[in-house]
Amino acid sequence: MALVACKKGIEVNFNVTPEEPKAGESVKFENVSSGGEDWEWNFGDGMTSTLKSPSHTYKKPGDYIVRLTVNKKNSLTRTRKLTVYDTIPNFSCEAEEFFIYTDYTFKAQVYNPYNYTVSYEWFCPMDNMMNLPCLEITDSVLTNATLHAYFTRPASEARVGLRVILNGDTTEIVNTYAVNDLLTHSVLSRTPDGDYRQRIFGSKYTPVQLWPDGLALLDAEQDTAQTYNGVEFLLSDLQSFVPEMQGFHIANRKLYFRDDKGLWVANIDGASFPVPIDTSAVCYAMTLDKTDNRIYWANADGVWYMPFVGSDNNRFVTTPTRLNTLTSVTKLACDPEKK
Repeated sequence: MALVACKKGIEVNFNVTPEEPKAGESVKFENVSSGGEDWEWNFGDGMTSTLKSPSHTYKKPGDYIVRLTVNKKNSLTRTRKLTVYDTIPNFSCEAEEFFIYTDYTFKAQVYNPYNYTVSYEWFCPMDNMMNLPCLEITDSVLTNATLHAYFTRPASEARVGLRVILNGDTTEIVNTYAVNDLLTHSVLSRTPDGDYRQRIFGSKYTPVQLWPDGLALLDAEQDTAQTYNGVEFLLSDLQSFVPEMQGFHIANRKLYFRDDKGLWVANIDGASFPVPIDTSAVCYAMTLDKTDNRIYWANADGVWYMPFVGSDNNRFVTTPTRLNTLTSVTKLACDPEKK
């Protein structure tokens, strides 16, 4: 369906020939606007024109946004995304910079004007230095023209691969990308084996790493003393109401506490009975991340998390997700400083 811009009887539109050009091929932009006296073209690769119906040649394959503006009015503008193909199959990503644990979409660019049979196979090449792939693919099907994935560590040359079979001929493409690190919050864990930091990237997580710093956060009283409305509460204060309580946190007028039966939540005013969050095992430690609105806790199976905002009458609409498999965790803390 064609999209046009219309004002005072002027409809802005243009055609492109060929519709699937390749790099180095002259592309004709036919101005079919219903009126106007002034033309401004932006071809999306840094080049422009003021001709009514210009031609332009793209030097490199890729996706470009072409814009035509009539009479120097932003209200009289038409844009169109144009894919320029290589004579040799290739693929690209619209991102200009790449960071770890960020979702990216890679798109195959196959020049196929005769509609030959074409198939795709994405793969993860091994890193030249570490002999390990640093790409995590999130697609369950690797035979589409697009790939959704993210990088798991910084790298000067992170590699992404694609095999294309076009009319029986196979082409293998491996492109490299410079992947930057990304500062983020962390979850700290104390075990008999030492202290650990786990950096958090949205719903994706790095492997647990030994962390010799941050002792002040872990040495502080984690869930045995809290301040609410300017009043400090100790664990012993609340144990008079819940004798089996072993630790607690207060946030958003909610009381979160742990005992030898698991993890619970209740209204701070005591008007409701405690509701279980996780009663599958003994809860050994807990902490609240008020930056990302999450609760973290440790049991015999590892460290778990879930949002603590968005519950309905203290009944959570989400299920716990395991963060790692650390065992014997005695303390948890969240580092709000991005590192």
